Amino acid sequence: MRHVLSALVENKAGVLSRVTGLISRRGFNIESLSVGPTEDPSLSRVTAVVMADEVAYEQITKQLHKLISVHKITDLTDEGAIERELALIKVNVDAAHRSELIEIASIFRAKIVDVGAHSLTIEATGDESKLAGLEDLLRPYGIKELVRTGKIALSRSTHE
Repeated sequence: MRHVLSALVENKAGVLSRVTGLISRRGFNIESLSVGPTEDPSLSRVTAVVMADEVAYEQITKQLHKLISVHKITDLTDEGAIERELALIKVNVDAAHRSELIEIASIFRAKIVDVGAHSLTIEATGDESKLAGLEDLLRPYGIKELVRTGKIALSRSTHE
């Protein structure tokens, strides 16, 4: 099963290495990883997506709780959390197809962040399926470069 794990950790050197090392030592691949500071500058939020059955996932979270630098762990898998990713996609374009690409970006509420003589760079945010849909529509034009962030997630206000 796919799990979305959110951990509040101390914003110090080496903490990310300890968290990811603990998960990978147990033989689990981290499919997505995103880390950034929170509203409290002394804490960072680590959002990781891992594939694990319930028993294995419980072991991972119990081991993470034992790390002194981990303050709180939340499983956002079944909470209907707000999940987003960011993608930057550089697409080949000639003058004849430029307006088509701009229209596709507009449909997906994406932004054109760079325009070159033979390419456009599009910035899009959304869930996994939205970004995959945009990527599928852009592929026939020729994707030159593509980069996606890891998933970020927060529980909804109804879970406070």
